[in-house]
Amino acid sequence: MNCNGQFSITGWDENILSEKREGVKQTHASITQAYEGSMAGQSDVEFLMSYQTSMLALFVGFESFVGVIDGRRGTISFKHDGKFVNGIASSNFSSIEGSATGELSNCNILGTFESAEGGKANYTINLTE
Repeated sequence: MNCNGQFSITGWDENILSEKREGVKQTHASITQAYEGSMAGQSDVEFLMSYQTSMLALFVGFESFVGVIDGRRGTISFKHDGKFVNGIASSNFSSIEGSATGELSNCNILGTFESAEGGKANYTINLTE
């Protein structure tokens, strides 16, 4: 089942881990988000980011979601593989096997997001049991 909606970034704390020259750096970002739409709830995200320039970065990370997805209440963790290009962040993400609880415990989720304006992003997920 395909579901979609939007999330808002409610907190962002990014720290430089190493920097080789201006714009080329590795960082760690701790992010909080609020979801609406087919996913309703909140999440904590940890990203490791590798910037090649100030407008180009790759990131990987993990997200812990708490709330409701398509009417099912519980928690679930996602693994992200994303990029930031010319001001647009996007990611492919998938649920981590064995991480879900509650009514989400038998669900597998594949999804994507792309950032929009004002600290928001649009997401689409495919939920299967």
